[in-house]
Amino acid sequence: MRQLRKRLGDLLIEEGLITSGQLETAINEKAPSQKLGETLIQRGYITEQQLVEVLEFQLGIPHVSLFHYPFDTSLFSLIPKELARRNLIIPLKREGNKLFVAMANPMDFIVIDDLRLSTGFHIEAAIATKDDILRSINKHYDSDDGLDELLGDLPKNTKEKNDDVTDQNSPIVRLVNQFLTNAVIQRASDIHIDPQETKVIVRYRIDGVLRNEKVLPKSMQSVLTARIKIMSNLDITEHRIPQDGRIKINLDFHPVDLRVSTLPTVYGEKIVMRLLDMGSTLNDLNKLGFNALNMKRFNEMIEKPTGIVLITGPTGSGKSSTLYAALNRLNSEAVNIITIEDPVEYQLEGINQIQVNTNVGMTFAAGLRSILRQDPNIIMVGEIRDKETAEVAIRASLTGHLVLSTLHTNDSIGTVTRLIDMGVEPFLLASSLSGIVAQRLVRKVCRDCAELQEPSKREVEIFARRGMKVEKISRGKGCSSCNMTGYKGRIALHEVLVINEEMSRAMMNGESFQKLKEMATKNKTIFLLEDGLIKIKQGLTTTEEVLKVAILE
Repeated sequence: MRQLRKRLGDLLIEEGLITSGQLETAINEKAPSQKLGETLIQRGYITEQQLVEVLEFQLGIPHVSLFHYPFDTSLFSLIPKELARRNLIIPLKREGNKLFVAMANPMDFIVIDDLRLSTGFHIEAAIATKDDILRSINKHYDSDDGLDELLGDLPKNTKEKNDDVTDQNSPIVRLVNQFLTNAVIQRASDIHIDPQETKVIVRYRIDGVLRNEKVLPKSMQSVLTARIKIMSNLDITEHRIPQDGRIKINLDFHPVDLRVSTLPTVYGEKIVMRLLDMGSTLNDLNKLGFNALNMKRFNEMIEKPTGIVLITGPTGSGKSSTLYAALNRLNSEAVNIITIEDPVEYQLEGINQIQVNTNVGMTFAAGLRSILRQDPNIIMVGEIRDKETAEVAIRASLTGHLVLSTLHTNDSIGTVTRLIDMGVEPFLLASSLSGIVAQRLVRKVCRDCAELQEPSKREVEIFARRGMKVEKISRGKGCSSCNMTGYKGRIALHEVLVINEEMSRAMMNGESFQKLKEMATKNKTIFLLEDGLIKIKQGLTTTEEVLKVAILE
């Protein structure tokens, strides 16, 4: 009797990886051409690695990890790089007339037939994750593609150099494209090009941590800088002042938007490129990691027709993402939303966005005054940097507008004292402020290599001081999915402070920081540390990560 093959959804439920409710949601919401596995990964129900392991069982095809795989590089000539990338395949080894190939979709028989015809080998497929395959293609096909060629043939004069940095087939253009492609695949948020005395270091910031990607010889610095400046429309003859630009390119049919900043240093210009990932930013609020109480309170704040809501935290703590997610939630044809930002990071449909330009007098405060004559319902101010902007924003919220903005402070209550220190009148602040959200980002434990461990004595103590118990703590042991770090992706910790009547009165009376904190505690505010501890208990992050961003008291 023929063995019936179990359906993927049933296998995932059996393994305890998803619930039947999640399966139903995924089936109802997936596009007709999309595979069920892709939808489940997209919604964050399972990881790619978990899907590969279940497919291995379902299809009876072995899965392979490519992180430390000893590739036979002579086989790369059999499958051209473009073909490998387009079909997500990479050759592994050869045995007699068999060619072993890792594939993201081993059921793609058309690709297998094409490979058989083009190589003349019998094809044996193994499953690997899409990320693993792309990372390996970039690493091995391009190991030093263009580097030797470039070093051997560096342009001798300026004219040659300019031709070299604009010709699409020149080694320097290929090298820069390779850096950008690698950064996108590794989900880097920034690329740093650091000139040093004898070399140039290229580093990626992945999940908030910088890591060296490549060390280049010093002789390449000028062409590399020139190429990036040309791409971002900057002045290549100016090396003495900082410059800012933007790059919009397509990499592998995927649009990439980069913000570029140059800074003159002792050893030449340092370049930082911020990758703006539209997909991850326009998330709905539900995907930002708010716990149920904080989510309810934040929604109530932004749904008020008037008042000012502030999001605070240091640079790189995801404030813009939360602001944009809130605007996305509020965006409808019934409201007029206007933003003033420096710079406009993401262009949102249906929202009027203004770019600050201090050279012509378009400051936050000046822009805000003009916005008020445009009949807005909701105003977003990129950042409150001075007393003037703060006062105009507060007056706007008092005249019937909802104002959203950000501020650089350490915690939610510190924001109140910071604004009063700036010179804002306490009575104005008390009558306009609806709430403050303090936010930090921490790395998430990699779901593919997470292990439950006993908490240390110190960890038990930290939880006990907050009146919480902890049985087990989740930590990643390191795998190919997370580049052996034990962490993959980031999640936000939040402290949502609701300004109630009692707090407003205390602000007007100039009460101390300590008094405001007592009131916040009485109002069941979940502080950053507590939100972090809740997320540790849920197995989402580790104590080390939380203590990097939240202060123990």
